[in-house]
Amino acid sequence: MTLLNTLLALTNFRSPFLRTLVPSIGLAYAIQAGVAAPSILFQSERFYDLSGSLTYLSCTALSLYLPTLRARAAAATVSAGTAALPAYPSLLASLASKGGVQAWNWRQVVLSAAVAIWATRHGRDSRFDEIRTSPPKFLGAFFAQATWVSLCLLPVLALNSIPATTLSALPFLTLTDVIGVLLYIGGIGFEATADKQKSQWMEEKKNKKHNEDFLTRGLWSKSRHPNYFGESTLWTGIATAAAGVLVTNVGQSGMGFSGSLGARLGALAMAGVSPAFVTFLLFKNTPMFFPKL
Repeated sequence: MTLLNTLLALTNFRSPFLRTLVPSIGLAYAIQAGVAAPSILFQSERFYDLSGSLTYLSCTALSLYLPTLRARAAAATVSAGTAALPAYPSLLASLASKGGVQAWNWRQVVLSAAVAIWATRHGRDSRFDEIRTSPPKFLGAFFAQATWVSLCLLPVLALNSIPATTLSALPFLTLTDVIGVLLYIGGIGFEATADKQKSQWMEEKKNKKHNEDFLTRGLWSKSRHPNYFGESTLWTGIATAAAGVLVTNVGQSGMGFSGSLGARLGALAMAGVSPAFVTFLLFKNTPMFFPKL
């Protein structure tokens, strides 16, 4: 039995929802543990932020492709190579799809892409100078990053863990879809603009074009931390779009929830924990997780 088949067997829960959600979260801790080992050995934080981006991308991709991997593994076992294996869904085709056997629901693709766009950035935190010589503290930083990824990704992982065939019963477009996508676009655009203005201001100061102590131009004249606002807003957008699915009868059924008030509030909590946790970290000024902000 291959490693993949072993992992699939170990996570073959009765609930299709948990079959995808649990391994996707588990992957976050596995990646961080794998990167932590050499990092602690060589007392280097060189790959910490890069591993964070890799974890976001890997967990999101696994949550999308794991159901197909299970179907292909099951088909290979039954047919013993005598029949064609199920094809992987097309990302582009799924953008116009409500979901089905050979396609994802478009929300799964769009929200996964939204995470991927955000994740393609990394930086450095000087506080590693203090903790990288302490293996327990350094290991704690990696597992803290795994927890950060898991909580931020939870609404997307939950959405991707619902079978696409179940999601096909949803309307193609709802109000929460529109609000969520607009919040994400506005948030990431706001943050990118604020970052660009800050970089330009710092470059001008380096070149002696001004001697200002604080940036008070552009978006920075409207908000003390416009990049924080953009960061919190984009995750709120992702959570809003996901929550709009998770609280519906279709979403409740796909997660194996009862559809009661408590179950729907639990679904809202699964979506809301992401922007709530991000905002908490930003208010606590935690550059270990947001080194560029």
